[in-house]
Amino acid sequence: MRPTRRRVGQWLATAPLAAGMASGCSSLTDQSAGRRLTLGHALSADHPVHKAMLFMKERLLELSSGAMTIDVYPSGQLGSERQLIELVQIGSVSMTKVSTLSLEGFLASMKLFSIPYLFDDEDHLWRVLDAPVGQDLLDSLRPIRLQGLGYYNAGSRSFYMRGSSVRTPEDLVGRKIRVIPSRMAIDMVEALGGSATPISWGELYTALQQGIVDGAENNLPSYVLSRHHETAPFLTMDEHTSVPDLIVISRSVFDDLNADERDWLEDAMAASVVYQKGLWEQATNDAREEALASGVEIIYPNKAPFQAAVSDILNQQRQTSIAPYIAAVDQLRRTS
Repeated sequence: MRPTRRRVGQWLATAPLAAGMASGCSSLTDQSAGRRLTLGHALSADHPVHKAMLFMKERLLELSSGAMTIDVYPSGQLGSERQLIELVQIGSVSMTKVSTLSLEGFLASMKLFSIPYLFDDEDHLWRVLDAPVGQDLLDSLRPIRLQGLGYYNAGSRSFYMRGSSVRTPEDLVGRKIRVIPSRMAIDMVEALGGSATPISWGELYTALQQGIVDGAENNLPSYVLSRHHETAPFLTMDEHTSVPDLIVISRSVFDDLNADERDWLEDAMAASVVYQKGLWEQATNDAREEALASGVEIIYPNKAPFQAAVSDILNQQRQTSIAPYIAAVDQLRRTS
């Protein structure tokens, strides 16, 4: 396992300075940086992940004494998430943020995070990501010309509906649920009795408003930031999947870095993970408060019936090439 998190403790000791840098108070400049990387992503500039990327840039400048920097381009300036994956693969863009959901079609190992109810809770997820298996999953991207650098928190995904709430799987029967174009997501909704309906993210607000779909699923900050709570005011916190974001770099770009540059980049990534976790927690709390204030009904259902309804998906995946990863997840469950 590479020394990705080697100097996180050292960074924590200088967290106030680093936090000031992230807000634009750095005295360093990137104008003379010898190594410039480009990082494009599709999220808005006010998203916690974008803010964490800016933090990573400033930390990298500090660690390298200005010799290395990252130019960050948000809001799809360099392309959609799918386009950015392909641009990073060929090295035209150095880095991008990608959901593990978007990598399913490229690599079987990424299906791990789409298995419903695989992780007991967020603590269990991060025990896995911080363990050797987490690094193995980052390295598993190399055959598709990518190298994973680290994980950002993207919370857990839950159902939200227009018209009426979902408290049991029976409440999903026959209802049209927007899903991303993922085989696992489609199988999950259908196992719960719903009708899986792939629709692009940009079209979803209108689709909810017009009743083209009855509901969708996502994390809490995305639900509120997208204003979907205005048209689908019933949120069921079933937390069926925990799907992290990945920061990936072109394998060719990563392999071209010298030892110092790799250390600087990995340490800056590790520090930004700590920073982003705090931002995500605040964003989640803020989104919950805004949802409640706008009249959203938040339901905390008994998860057992949902878990039982989709259990065959996990059992089937235990017979596939990702079985060793599932076994590693199982080993990291708490027994008491």
